[in-house]
Amino acid sequence: MTAYVDVSLFPRAAKPLTSYRPFWAKRFGTAPFLPMSRAEMEQLGWDSCDIVLVTGDAYVDHPSFGMAVIGRLLEAQGFRVGIIAQPDWQSAEPFKVLGKPNLFWAVTAGNMDSMINRYTADRKIRSDDAYTPGAEGNRRPDRAAVVYSQRCREAYKDVPIVLGGIEGSLRRIAHYDYWSDKVRRSIVVDAKCDLLLYGNADRAIVEIAHRLAAREPVLDITDVRGTAFVRRTTPEGWFEIDSSSVDQPGRVEDHINPYQTTSEQAAAQGASCNAPNTTVSIADGAQPAGVGGQNGAKKEDGNTHKLNFVPNPALAGKRKLPPQDCTVIRLPSYEQVRSDAVLYAHANRVMHLETNPGNARAMVQAHGEGTTARDVWLNPPPIPLTTAEMDYIFDLPYARSPHPRYADERGRHDGATKIPAWEMIRFSINIMRGCFGGCTFCSITEHEGRIIQSRSEESIIREIEDVRDKVQGFTGTISDLGGPTANMYRLGCRTPEIEAACRKPSCVYPGICQNLTTNHDPLIKIYRRGREIKGVKKILIGSGLRYDLAIQSPEYVKELVQHHVGGYLKIAPEHTEAGPLTKMMKPGIGNYDKFKVMFEKYTQEAGKKQFLIPYFIAAHPGTSDEDMMNLAIWLKKNGFRADQVQTFYPSTMATATAMYHTGINTLKGVHRDERGEKVDVVRGEKRRRLHKAFLRYHDPNNWPLLRDALKAMGRADLIGNGKHHLIPTYQPMAGQCASKADKGKYLVIPTMVLDKARADTAKSQAGAQAAGRGAGQPAAKMAPKAPRPGQILSQHTGLPPRVTGNARPGPKKKPR
Repeated sequence: MTAYVDVSLFPRAAKPLTSYRPFWAKRFGTAPFLPMSRAEMEQLGWDSCDIVLVTGDAYVDHPSFGMAVIGRLLEAQGFRVGIIAQPDWQSAEPFKVLGKPNLFWAVTAGNMDSMINRYTADRKIRSDDAYTPGAEGNRRPDRAAVVYSQRCREAYKDVPIVLGGIEGSLRRIAHYDYWSDKVRRSIVVDAKCDLLLYGNADRAIVEIAHRLAAREPVLDITDVRGTAFVRRTTPEGWFEIDSSSVDQPGRVEDHINPYQTTSEQAAAQGASCNAPNTTVSIADGAQPAGVGGQNGAKKEDGNTHKLNFVPNPALAGKRKLPPQDCTVIRLPSYEQVRSDAVLYAHANRVMHLETNPGNARAMVQAHGEGTTARDVWLNPPPIPLTTAEMDYIFDLPYARSPHPRYADERGRHDGATKIPAWEMIRFSINIMRGCFGGCTFCSITEHEGRIIQSRSEESIIREIEDVRDKVQGFTGTISDLGGPTANMYRLGCRTPEIEAACRKPSCVYPGICQNLTTNHDPLIKIYRRGREIKGVKKILIGSGLRYDLAIQSPEYVKELVQHHVGGYLKIAPEHTEAGPLTKMMKPGIGNYDKFKVMFEKYTQEAGKKQFLIPYFIAAHPGTSDEDMMNLAIWLKKNGFRADQVQTFYPSTMATATAMYHTGINTLKGVHRDERGEKVDVVRGEKRRRLHKAFLRYHDPNNWPLLRDALKAMGRADLIGNGKHHLIPTYQPMAGQCASKADKGKYLVIPTMVLDKARADTAKSQAGAQAAGRGAGQPAAKMAPKAPRPGQILSQHTGLPPRVTGNARPGPKKKPR
């Protein structure tokens, strides 16, 4: 077996992106920006576009924007690519602005799901859009991917439509729609597209473009991985398996021989296990089996013998499975999952079991009955990109700025026409794709997969230098060096064989898999090399950190804390209680405590004042009112006051969304009887508001609701005016701030500072101004000893009295 340094070097059984013969139009060269008008096309010498991209986002030519990546990739393959960004969807005319595409439409709703982009977790419409110049709202329709596809069909009905992006990817089968509170059909049926590309579409879009350019009918392109389409019948030569035989109750994996060690179990699966054996074979001392004794085993000392496990010949033929590459799993139909919550949970569970490109099989789901019946066919997921292919994509000639159309009167993009999403990633570097965390509330794994695809060190350094030299307004700080997760760079399975055989939804839950590499040395090297580049003053880490992985490498935590934290660091424990954590597939709060100790140790060694910002989720499936109460107690005990609260958002196709819709724990076997585990689902505005209120226990506006809830829960002991109480008995008058409501008794200097303003203030003034000095009091008297993180300051421990004008007069001194 070949030994590989890390997952980045695994061979991939796919045609390399760089091996295609360029299309003839490559002679036109590279465009400074993909054209958005006929005038720009004429300047490039084009009479038509081969491919027209349609997106719900403003066009930013940057590798963090999906359509820019697809457009530049297709351009590098020799195609003439135009782009229509945020078109008026009221008619088909705006979709004709670039003329008829020679090959196909490429449609996406944008970097974000259009429904999440437009609505809050409480289904209230947002007033702004981060992907629009000036953050202007209402520049895209609901379910934009469907609407854009319909308008493209109206504009030129004979041009194939290829739909992609995260909105289409997460709707590839029948799915629960939170905004309409019902199960909707696959987007392939609603959008009437010819092909849906799900997941990272780089491989698929290049192959499809070249095959369509070779005049192959789009209806014949049914063998590309990562695609979905409609067909009437299953072709000959395919073996169809009913999904109920795939997800048998209690049998997801083969039964384990109890007399085998871990190494022997791995060897039986054609793999190896380098970790120390955790199972001791009780038959190690037994003699080889002989001809005597039970089942041919030779007895030793008259009371011990070794058992030999052999397959039952009578069952050998029944257990033989058809070849994986010509097997399709039939999921329950749309009509079935729409009317039966158990079948919906079952279909969602099976789909998640078939997401590993190494062992996934095709799936099919019927839509309609009788003569209108159609099958939505899903090919297996795309093969991950190699490091060389990742470098090829990220080294394409991006302008790294918005299209000139969005410039203001000064020709700049940082004024009234600023695009907030671009501003956020303007000085950031994406170093990898994918996430093997498997958090049930997140859709990254369903979209990008759990196999990490990493760039090379040289490619990352080149991009840092490009940002330094080419991006207007660069002041020396790289805002992020990460991806979906900050510290999964070049991590993955130890061998390709183990990777291809695994069906686990997460590599780090319930604990870190023994076959997962956790070596952070390549990432440490990039951090150190990046901060040594001339002109780069600081490299910050803005992506979410997987702290249970980070604590495996103290050297990484030290490098991160001492050189790459800008005052505060975001991490996401999400909760403190086992109930919701097991439904989230998140580690226990003990891992957070370990990381916190390391964070504070290295912060102190560096002589800095830095804060951890833990994020928590309210109203997640599996969360009881008592769980939220315990979380609130933990927050107060640790001196945390959350200024931003995240409520569970049932995003399409996520495992937690299936729990929300069905009330069934799909992480375990799905059953109709008592074997199936039920999940406490937080529904209704009142209960969701209560769970949010627990996270903001310090907000006086939430106190009436919390008092009622605590009394109903039999925890009135948490209501009182002492420091050990959660909320006070009194209610401040309208207009009073929280600090006045605290009656000036104490103020918390939190380890967590969720808004940047408070973090910067606490960092620069050592907590004095954050605590709020009295009116007119000189600053010199407001310089007490710097508080410890999480310390409660009072007048007895260095906090001066407030001068508010509302204080009660103190007791008069008795005359002597």
